[in-house]
Amino acid sequence: MTSREEAAEAAAKSGVTIRELHEMGEFAQVFRLFDEIWRPDPGNAPISVELMAGFAHTGNYVAGAYEDDVLVGASVGFRAAEGALHSHVTGASIGRGIGYALKLHQRAWCLDRGLDRVTWTFDPLVRRNARFNLVKLGARPQEYLRDFYGVMADAINEGDSSDRLLAVWPLDERPLGPRAEPAEGRVRVLAEDGSGPVVRPADADAVLVGTPHDVERLRVHDPAAARAWRTAMREVLGGLMESGGRVDGLTDQGDYVVTQTG
Repeated sequence: MTSREEAAEAAAKSGVTIRELHEMGEFAQVFRLFDEIWRPDPGNAPISVELMAGFAHTGNYVAGAYEDDVLVGASVGFRAAEGALHSHVTGASIGRGIGYALKLHQRAWCLDRGLDRVTWTFDPLVRRNARFNLVKLGARPQEYLRDFYGVMADAINEGDSSDRLLAVWPLDERPLGPRAEPAEGRVRVLAEDGSGPVVRPADADAVLVGTPHDVERLRVHDPAAARAWRTAMREVLGGLMESGGRVDGLTDQGDYVVTQTG
């Protein structure tokens, strides 16, 4: 099955039609959808209508997923390093596979244009995003970025530092499939104990860095625990990657699998 066929199949399963966007009215729909998802302060929108228009006009990626005439997902990206697209923002209704369908559409779009990888950033504490990126898509974190976006005034990130992982997704025509890593034989150096993190010595070549079960819920109901997780993740995963550690995948329990190469 080709990447284009995989994309069409994923869109059909999620009940949407995905297409590139070119009109100001379409960009306004994307702006409103992202506003509903992130509920940002007025001056902190993920992307403006004008920037989407500029991206689309200059051959970058602006696409929307429609259920009949209703926009239910969208993705915006721009060409970055040679051979790469940087996926700046993607948002969709959760739990229907629309986000996955958008990523496969993005993959096919890139391969049609000779691009061989997609990059994006994601919060290392959000387990469901890590699972989607590393297990379902097969992307790999390349760099730990401390407070990358500065203060983010929206309903999801409010009150937290904006640490991110830079993910790199190599593209080819091979069919995608789940890529969970086993936990056996590896030392867990960051673990969840109740709602809080526990840090242990990283004295093995292959280690596991755990994630909280639901950091977004913690931010609302236990902000101190959420902050403790941010500090621990920055110290452990950030420290491992900055000293040469390589993230090889994610376990079914939501642990980053890290090989220390230094």
